[in-house]
Amino acid sequence: MKRDYTGLEQVLSGLMRRYQERVPDVQAVIDAMIQEGMISNANEIENDHIAFRTMGVPHLGIASLEKIWMHFGYQKRDHYFFPEKKLDAYWYAPPSPEFPRIFISELRVNELSAEARQIIHSYTDTVTSDPVDNIDLNDPVAVDEFLHSGLWRTPTWEDFKTLSRESEYAAWVIYNRYYLNHFTVSVHNLPTGYDTMKGFNAFLLRNGFKLNDSGGVIKTSPDGKLAQSSTVAKMVKAVFTDGQQRDIAGSYVEFAERKLLDEFAHLPLHQVQREHRREGFEAGNADKIFESTYSTQTSKGG
Repeated sequence: MKRDYTGLEQVLSGLMRRYQERVPDVQAVIDAMIQEGMISNANEIENDHIAFRTMGVPHLGIASLEKIWMHFGYQKRDHYFFPEKKLDAYWYAPPSPEFPRIFISELRVNELSAEARQIIHSYTDTVTSDPVDNIDLNDPVAVDEFLHSGLWRTPTWEDFKTLSRESEYAAWVIYNRYYLNHFTVSVHNLPTGYDTMKGFNAFLLRNGFKLNDSGGVIKTSPDGKLAQSSTVAKMVKAVFTDGQQRDIAGSYVEFAERKLLDEFAHLPLHQVQREHRREGFEAGNADKIFESTYSTQTSKGG
């Protein structure tokens, strides 16, 4: 019996709709792809994965957010650790190959300075039980609303600035909460000439998109089978609780090329399925992709 994925489709559609409204590069990339004849409409784009950022504090973090996705049939896979950024992450395999993988990261709040910990807890301590436990996970509208609701009060500009100095990831989450951090265009299924990271990046640069160059514009796994690039997050108007209005980094768009595994290298292209390509993620790549919202990238005019 075919499983009904209507609820999951509704949740993902709600996420993408709001994300597109707030991240102008999404529509701009899609429009440029259509103009070049790469695709005829947005539905032809395979979404490799979507990503969320969380705080490692009681009642929140990965342990809370993953419940939503596991309810919809996602399976927890590999763990990744980013010592310099003080982050943990896991990826989740979708219940069916037409859905994106999910990547959830979490800040190791306990490893930050006393000042940063105090600021974060002054917001997150208002959450006294796991909020996901209060949602009817069978109600996609309720799940969608939750993923776009404030879990704690809007920060002050001063707190945001203080956190930014120590962890730009912390500052991003304290303002954006569970807002979708990025979605990812799978380039390997695109027409010849655009189906490699190199070819697709040439198209992006030709169309004026600014790319994250931390660790190189193309971040490649040691096995050479996963290549990733991303735009630099555009600045968005943020209104802080003390009345200050400032431009801060929003979300961005990522691009991924997954090469065929050696044992499937002989397959003709029309027979290639998702399971024939390199799976999972690469800590070294992801470490640099995180910086798409960091001032070292956004200050370059992205």
